[in-house]
Amino acid sequence: MRFSEPGVPPLALIQLLNSDVLDPEAVAHFRRLIGRQGISEPELVQGDRQVPIRWFRDVYPDLDHETATLLGLAFAEQAQLTSFGPLSLPLVSAGSVSEVFELLRFLPIISSALRPHFHHGQLGLTVGLTGHTGDADLDCLVITYGGAALLRLLDVLTGGLPGVSLHLSWKAPRIPRKNADLFAGRLVFEAHASFIDVPVDTLQTPCRFPDPVAYRLAITELRRTLERRSSAVSFTESVRRLVEEDPGCGTSHNVAALLGVSASTLKRRLDDEGTTFRDVRQSLLRERAIVRLLDQSLTVSQIAKDLGYSDTTNFSHAFKRWTGQSPSAFRQAGRRQPG
Repeated sequence: MRFSEPGVPPLALIQLLNSDVLDPEAVAHFRRLIGRQGISEPELVQGDRQVPIRWFRDVYPDLDHETATLLGLAFAEQAQLTSFGPLSLPLVSAGSVSEVFELLRFLPIISSALRPHFHHGQLGLTVGLTGHTGDADLDCLVITYGGAALLRLLDVLTGGLPGVSLHLSWKAPRIPRKNADLFAGRLVFEAHASFIDVPVDTLQTPCRFPDPVAYRLAITELRRTLERRSSAVSFTESVRRLVEEDPGCGTSHNVAALLGVSASTLKRRLDDEGTTFRDVRQSLLRERAIVRLLDQSLTVSQIAKDLGYSDTTNFSHAFKRWTGQSPSAFRQAGRRQPG
């Protein structure tokens, strides 16, 4: 297994396999895949490496968005406070809902398959969710799993947060699922983007097991871990992080200098990973634009400026190229989304 390969936390998968959610044939197939690595299940967990998300495609070769959604929800229903490796301790010791969401910034430590995007608006927090598996159906799985698992953990930590909702940008499964009441009223399908909506008055809701000292120490260690592992991630991810930190860093020459390589080396390394600097930057800008457009209090011109565009027209042209819709049309679709 490659550390940089998109995946899920190993303990979370083992907990799923030891539940009664999956059929015996699927469980046996997953265990054969583990065995092919030459390791046992305990060794898989102790190694603390992401389990490749492509294993789900191996086990479910006919996976589509409906099956992926049902799997993601079933997977999330098994989520425990212990499921997420280095993020488990700070999850337990968080003092508020806001501190729980702060931990999502360290998600790359345990999974590179899902990327959150944050926007604090007047009405609350919007967390955009984007899958990075290279497979549209697996993206559905990880977005559903990540978002729904967070709803479940928030319920455990606070005693219940009905106001927090998960919006998914595809149709609801036609097949009924078990335990449908667990997320009842908090799943919105056919949304114009995938995101978690957190009302502003919910952010300071206290958690049940606060430990400020443990939380602070855990955050410090998470920062160190993220820095140590930065050399193990793909070159594309390194570029993405730099652009994410400063969208205005602009050119590939600037990013190459920050990475200590030449512009030609930057281009060659990205080519080897099947992408370009422009693609990485445009993908990030698209994701940021979508999250900001969900906030109706921001004008399109404000968003364009925030993303580094010289004028609204250039931003509108770019957004339409990314999504097939103008920013205003995207917002109109959002107003009409099912509730």
